[in-house]
Amino acid sequence: MAACRFWWDDFKMTKTVLVVDDDPTQRRLIQAVLERDGFAVAQAESGDAAMNHLQAGKPADVVLLDLQMPGLSGHDALKEMRARALMQPVIVLTASGGVDTVVKAMQAGACDFFVKPASPERIIASVRNALSLGELKGEVDRLKKHSGGKTTFADLIGESPHMRIVKRMGERAAKSSIPVLITGESGVGKEVIARAVHGSSERAGKPFVAVNCGAIPENLVESILFGHEKGSFTGASDKHLGKFQEANGGTLFLDEVGELPLDVQVKLLRALQESEIDPIGAKRSVKVDVRIVSATNRDLSDAIKEGRFREDLYYRLNVFPIEAPSLRERREDIPALVEAFIRRFNVEEGKRVVGAAPETLAFLTAFDWPGNVRQLENAVYRAIVLADAPYLQPHDFPAISGVKAPPMEDLVQPVAGQGPQAIPTAQQLLAEMPADAPVRILDGKGHLRTLEEIERDLIQHAIEVYAGHMSEVARRLGIGRSTLYRKVREQGIDVDLKDAS
Repeated sequence: MAACRFWWDDFKMTKTVLVVDDDPTQRRLIQAVLERDGFAVAQAESGDAAMNHLQAGKPADVVLLDLQMPGLSGHDALKEMRARALMQPVIVLTASGGVDTVVKAMQAGACDFFVKPASPERIIASVRNALSLGELKGEVDRLKKHSGGKTTFADLIGESPHMRIVKRMGERAAKSSIPVLITGESGVGKEVIARAVHGSSERAGKPFVAVNCGAIPENLVESILFGHEKGSFTGASDKHLGKFQEANGGTLFLDEVGELPLDVQVKLLRALQESEIDPIGAKRSVKVDVRIVSATNRDLSDAIKEGRFREDLYYRLNVFPIEAPSLRERREDIPALVEAFIRRFNVEEGKRVVGAAPETLAFLTAFDWPGNVRQLENAVYRAIVLADAPYLQPHDFPAISGVKAPPMEDLVQPVAGQGPQAIPTAQQLLAEMPADAPVRILDGKGHLRTLEEIERDLIQHAIEVYAGHMSEVARRLGIGRSTLYRKVREQGIDVDLKDAS
């Protein structure tokens, strides 16, 4: 087995599967399958224990839930999960594939099911599909919030001291219509903060209109912001409302506000003071109800000294300043950002990357990121496209790590004497099992027997060893008596129940 180690054996397991089953043998078997594929596994022996695990906020990205358990059944546990807004993907396990049982579970919110015992391939495929479904749902929810203007500070990624200050200040600003000026380097996520201010305010759900003032040609700035009437200048073939009227009732985000021409700054100041605008060519002013959030990556006080920015406008915009930290000031947030970007790009690119290897996270966290969160986002995007393994490697970030991708034949260490195999065969894994074992693992041709066959022989052997005393059999097998009786009935095992105690 030591010679069969995968090259990703030492990676940090980022996805946790909660296995809920009253049968400890089943839990251990499923755990072995999942851990071999790189997942972390938590166990719960009952529906009540599963609920305690989930409500305590312990890790669980996917739940494998047995339907038939004493106490809180799998059906009831699933219903209670959804009632408590615990939305982890749930795969139900059943000893029989009855249509009614499966339909009820799916109606209650399960995303998949399989009949025990299931092959390792079926288990892994089901878990990976559930994770993909969860990522897709999360991305849909994020896009709905984004497009609906309902992004809040709870959606901002990061719990570093700097980000906690940003969230606390932003939530206070959102409670009023006070003008907010967000400062910080390029790429730190100033628009994300602006959207959270809007989504946390009474204007949530109303228009959020973003304008990059530095990307508008100087001769079009006034028209784009304040609008124009038809025929007001050469080329004005139609009436144009402008960004202020588009944002009426909501929030107007002026990114790189320091790039506005001085003549437009005068009109912006009047719009802020009077809550009305003058479209080009209009005969009268237009009243607007707009909350202004602006942002800049420059020091506006220097622009004021140089005569490029009006001092009175600066004080009008800078009523409630929020400073967005650079990424190098919040390095502890990088792993969470990387995970979020992986989830998003998995959905967009149809990939199944599990996470980033520890050494990858180490150098990503140590890097200074002059382009901040935007640069990290683009780097992860490129890495997802390049990735061929479950976890992102340093060579997936060649421009940052300087590490080139190794040849494909070096990615998997060969099994001794067997060439470049990725996975050892059942015969290799079980070669040391004695041929005369009371419960045979392999059939006459050296292939693995089914889990159902092995389980049946194990129960039959235990009944014989303990002379039909079912309490002792259940105790020795580590399962409940009700589970033992159910398995005896399902497997058609002969036992004299009148001798059971």
